[in-house]
Amino acid sequence: MKSRRLRVSLCICLAALVAVASSCKKTPEPEPRKTTAQVAGQPAKPAVPSRPELPPLFRDIERRTFQFFWDTTNETNGLTPDRFPSRPFSSIASVGFALTAYPIGIENNWISRNQAVDRTLLTLKFFRDIPQGPERTGKGAYKGFYYHFLDMQKGARYDSWVELSSVDTTLLMMGVLFAQSYYDHDDPREVEIRKLAEELYRRVDWTWLQQNKPLISMGWFPESGFIKHDWMGYNEAMMTYLLALASPTHPVSPDAWEVWTRSYDEVWGVYQDQEFLAFGPMFGHQYTHVWVDFRGIQDDYMREHGMDYFENSRRAALAQRTYAISNPMKWKDYGENVWGLTASDGPQQTLQEYRGEQREFRHYSARGAGLRENFDDGTIAPTAAIASLPFAPEVVIPATLEMHKRYGEYIYSSYGFLDSFNRSFDYDIPLKTGRLVPGEGWVSSDYIGIDQGPILTMIANYRNEFVWNVMKKNPHIRTGLERAGFKGGWLAPKGVPAPTTKPADVDAANARSLGMAESRASSQESKEPPPRPQAPQ
Repeated sequence: MKSRRLRVSLCICLAALVAVASSCKKTPEPEPRKTTAQVAGQPAKPAVPSRPELPPLFRDIERRTFQFFWDTTNETNGLTPDRFPSRPFSSIASVGFALTAYPIGIENNWISRNQAVDRTLLTLKFFRDIPQGPERTGKGAYKGFYYHFLDMQKGARYDSWVELSSVDTTLLMMGVLFAQSYYDHDDPREVEIRKLAEELYRRVDWTWLQQNKPLISMGWFPESGFIKHDWMGYNEAMMTYLLALASPTHPVSPDAWEVWTRSYDEVWGVYQDQEFLAFGPMFGHQYTHVWVDFRGIQDDYMREHGMDYFENSRRAALAQRTYAISNPMKWKDYGENVWGLTASDGPQQTLQEYRGEQREFRHYSARGAGLRENFDDGTIAPTAAIASLPFAPEVVIPATLEMHKRYGEYIYSSYGFLDSFNRSFDYDIPLKTGRLVPGEGWVSSDYIGIDQGPILTMIANYRNEFVWNVMKKNPHIRTGLERAGFKGGWLAPKGVPAPTTKPADVDAANARSLGMAESRASSQESKEPPPRPQAPQ
């Protein structure tokens, strides 16, 4: 019954996912884009999204979503639950989002600076003092990395299926470094926050997880050792390599970013009239962007393709919307304002007949639409669309309003949007999670921290670039980007123009990419999916 205790990895293994049909009718919006070959040597000018004013609903969403982090976090140690109201254990990734949420609360006068300082200092002290070691029980961390899920009271590893996680430790550290840069007053408590943040970041021994240098493993189990699968692009682990490159104590070598990007060509292409670096679930296009402003800055790969990662995420969001409009699987209510696939809760792991054929449904799983990593069982997660607000406000705002208007009675409550819903699932069978609403389908019963966090932070970034601007002050973030080869934009010294791409550079780069590209599909076709254990449902 081990599989009943595992949730699908946030980094999608191709072998673990079921492909969905990607053929669809073309729609007038968005317009088709030329391929890189057509514009080689002519850096594409990203489509600048209009900047409509946010309707009042968004202020309500922000306040309610902020309250999720403030209300549900353990006041005695700063641990934030993985989900609520189930609340069985803490997620260190949720803590990273919580540490980022508190200053948003300050800026909006929802809490005082003193309240946020107290909560943040409490949290950082607790993580400093969590017992570390290789033992299977009684420890919450090892080599500076923390276990994915911790006991809400003691901070120890929650259970034997929980791994020491590289990417979840990264999400925690992004929140830690955000706190380091935000609390810049001379108050002794804020000085201590900055010192604790530096201490926690310096502890992380990124090189220890490099069993296949220069790549970084997904994690480690005290029972079985290192997870054999490494983080390779393109997915949410961008931030893992940025922090590992910047480490003042245990940095990975600069070639880590080059090797990380080698598999990019396997997922670059045209999908739903958009040419971009694809990753099916939207979280992969959002998580690193919560803290890092990628507008106008480029690494070698993006320079060669005449765009940046921000524009890439915009195209991913537009492609998901076009997929929903096309709706090749004929799910109920999919359309121009009902869309959004990511990692989220779902009704149940089951096969059921839908429109005359057997369809697979899942409980917690990654869902997405793209060149790879495709799975769609009709489950929409509002975070997928709402957290794409900075990328494509002209389509995100109408979608948010529409989902709230049509389904708000069932999916919008104390802490904003519940995690997900599925209008097509109305089968009278035992559910893994959530509930059936007569005539409305399935609705999640939980809020999930790693889905709540991007909603709150990306609305803040859209309003005034708040999280981005705070993180631009953090020297570790700048160092990581520069060591990865990012240039231009806000990274460029004043008066220094961004580098340009020449046609010859593109040709040479393409040749290099083709020569170095490693297929994740072929390299893993004979392997088990990466064992990233998640919450038991």
